[in-house]
Amino acid sequence: MAGRVYEAWKGSNKFLFGGRLIFGPDAWSLPFTLLLIITPVTLFSVFVATHLRHEFFSNTAGDAILVVAILFTLFVLILLFLTSARDPGIVPRNLHPPEEELCYEATVSADGRQAPTVQIPRTKEVMVYGVPVRVKYCDTCMLYRPPRCSHCSICNNCVERFDHHCPWVGQCIGVRNYRFFFMFVSSATLLCIYVFSMSALYIKFLMNNNQSTVWRAMRESPWSVMLMIYSFISLWFVGGLTGFHLYLISTNQTTYENFRYRSDNRINVYDRGCSNNFLETFCSKVKPSRNDFRAFMREEPPRNITMATTWERPGEEEEECSDLEEQRQKVEDDLDIDEDVMKLQQRSNAEESSDPAHHMVEVDQMRVGSCERAPTIRSEVRHGNWGGRSSAQEDVVSGSSVIRESRSYAAAEEGRPSWFGLRVVNLMVVWATVNDSVWSVLRLSASYCFQGLAGLS
Repeated sequence: MAGRVYEAWKGSNKFLFGGRLIFGPDAWSLPFTLLLIITPVTLFSVFVATHLRHEFFSNTAGDAILVVAILFTLFVLILLFLTSARDPGIVPRNLHPPEEELCYEATVSADGRQAPTVQIPRTKEVMVYGVPVRVKYCDTCMLYRPPRCSHCSICNNCVERFDHHCPWVGQCIGVRNYRFFFMFVSSATLLCIYVFSMSALYIKFLMNNNQSTVWRAMRESPWSVMLMIYSFISLWFVGGLTGFHLYLISTNQTTYENFRYRSDNRINVYDRGCSNNFLETFCSKVKPSRNDFRAFMREEPPRNITMATTWERPGEEEEECSDLEEQRQKVEDDLDIDEDVMKLQQRSNAEESSDPAHHMVEVDQMRVGSCERAPTIRSEVRHGNWGGRSSAQEDVVSGSSVIRESRSYAAAEEGRPSWFGLRVVNLMVVWATVNDSVWSVLRLSASYCFQGLAGLS
């Protein structure tokens, strides 16, 4: 049974509940973020909000302070969940490079032929609101990134309208969760203001009730002082982030674009006016996810990229066929020659003790017969050869006619080739069919051996 998409996901994301929830690789920071939110609110509810209930004439007003703090905290936590546990706008990867974008460039090989090489342009231009925008090719995802898309090095995914990767929420911020991210940051800012103001109000009530100074009131409620300090410090972070993103929304920019292209003085083609930019961010429909992480994997057959054939010359196929025929004929001739060499070696071994004079006559006849055989032997130079045939090698090849005439005599001899000799011949035949350059070296070696045997006899 095929697995699901999230089980074979190539990104660095982490999935929960069977692929229903998707987090970034640094999702471990979420418990720490939850601790920073829940802990101060819990202290506020226990040590400040419960005491403020008795400071109002109406119990309803006192209870509202506690209820608002709890509901506001729940709202912030929901926004945090919607930001970190959903697809931020991941662009699905391609299994193959886009074939329609492949280009072929001619390269000249060693034999002078033109061979096409496949290349993918690194950039291309697309039209956005009538303005050409250059998009880049992503080698990891094997696609051209859509406009405003960037590859997150932490999640290892291409994300649409990539803003940044937030370690506090453990997720990329993209087109599908940017709205919830801004609402989370702005709501956290309002929560900090609320906790700070209510803690300061409780200090004020203590000063009025006891007719004391502010320092004495602070000593009576140290938790209020600590909450005010914590809220003030947090307000600088989340408040500053909220103000920065208000500026980005009003100009329809992303954090990545603002930091990357700030010094380029580029024209922002996505800026449609302040009001339209806010409407686009908060009132437009959230795009559906382009990934079904719970779907089953479908095996796609391998795709063969068709190479361009415009570089082939006319009649090139016929030339290749003729070259193959010539190489096959050369291999057959080489096999015949080496078989004759083996027979001659057997014959020389058998006649060494019986008739050395007759053996010398046969060798002389073989050398004399070279003038008749030589014109029929091919002498073209092949790649991988030693540069040409030596004179000794030509003697061996040209004397094959005399050797063929003495086959009947050699067959009648009692001397038989040894097992080692047969293995050597088999290996030589295999090498001849695989690489003719190696085979030419073996032929040269055989000719030298033959000359040595002839000299000894």
